[in-house]
Amino acid sequence: MKAMVLERVGSPLKYIDVKRPEPGPGQLLIKVEACGVCRTDLHVIDGELAHPKLPLIPGHEIVGRVNAVGDRVSKFKVGDLVGVPWLARTCGKCKYCMSGRENLCDNALFTGYSVDGGYAEYTVSYEDYTFKLPHGYALERAAPLLCAGLIGYRSLSMAGNANRIGLYGFGAAAHIITQVCRFQDRQVYAFTKKGDVEKQEFARRLGALWAGDADQSPPVELDAAIIFAPVGDLVLSGLKAVSKGGTVVCAGIYMSDIPSFPYDILWWERQIRSVANLTRRDGEEFMKLAAAFPIKTQVTTFALKDANKALSMLRKGAIKGAAVLVP
Repeated sequence: MKAMVLERVGSPLKYIDVKRPEPGPGQLLIKVEACGVCRTDLHVIDGELAHPKLPLIPGHEIVGRVNAVGDRVSKFKVGDLVGVPWLARTCGKCKYCMSGRENLCDNALFTGYSVDGGYAEYTVSYEDYTFKLPHGYALERAAPLLCAGLIGYRSLSMAGNANRIGLYGFGAAAHIITQVCRFQDRQVYAFTKKGDVEKQEFARRLGALWAGDADQSPPVELDAAIIFAPVGDLVLSGLKAVSKGGTVVCAGIYMSDIPSFPYDILWWERQIRSVANLTRRDGEEFMKLAAAFPIKTQVTTFALKDANKALSMLRKGAIKGAAVLVP
C-alpha cells in the first residue's frame, strides 16, 4: 500500500510503498477514506514531541471503512464506517485508568505517534478505541471531528458553564467549537494573528460576536479563554481578558514557554488548566453532539502524496478550517 512515512524527525515525509498491516486480536483493518492533518502532526514531525516511533506513518483524524477484523472483535463488522482518534489504547490497569482518567494513562499508545496512523491507504485500530461516526457527514468533513472536534470539546468542557468564551488561534478546533458554543447559546470572541482579516471574518460568519487580533482586548470581560495556538504568550493575554474566577484552558499538546507574569493577573481565583489527550467518554459525548446538529467543517482536501504541502500550509497558517488527506 502507499503511505506517507516519517523516517527521520525534521525531514519531509516520503511517499513510499509499505506492507499493508494485518489486524491482530481485538483490532480492525480500516481502508482509509480521509485523514485530517492536525497541528499535532507538525509537532511530531518537527521534533517538538520527543521519541515518536520511527519509521512512522502520522495521522490521527481517521475516517474509513472496516476492511477486515481480527479475532475477538464484536462491535464492528466489515463495511462499517468508523473513526479513529489520537488515543489508540490504554492499559486499563494504572491508577489513572482505574479512576476514570484514561487520558492520563501511564502506558497509553497514540495514533500517528507511538503506532502508525492514517496517512496511508490502510491502517489498523483497536476496536474499543474506535468510534461510530454520526450520520450525514461527508467523509472528508467528518475527519476533523476526530481531533480538532474532540480536543476542542474536552477544552470547552474544562471551561465549565462559561458563557463568554475567548478562542485564541482560529484554526480547525476553533472553527468547530465556535459552532458548538453557538448551539449551546454561548458567546464567542475570536482572536487571530495580527491583521488576519480573512480569518476574523471567517469567525464572524460562524457566529463569533467579535473577532480581532490576539493582542487586542475583547469588548467585554470573558468567563473563560481557550488557547488553541501553541504560543505561551497567549496565556497572559487570556488571563488579562478573563474576569474574576475565570479559567484559561491550554488546549494544545505543545506550547512555547509561558513568560513570567505578575501575580495580580492570576489573583481573584483565576486559574490555568491544560488539556491532555481525550477519553472514550469524550468521544462518545461529542459524537452524540455532532449528530444533534450539523457541524459545518470547512476543509481543504489534498491527495495523500501531497501531505508535505498540506503540512507546510498548516505551518504557515494558510489553511482556513482544516486540511484533509484523501487517499
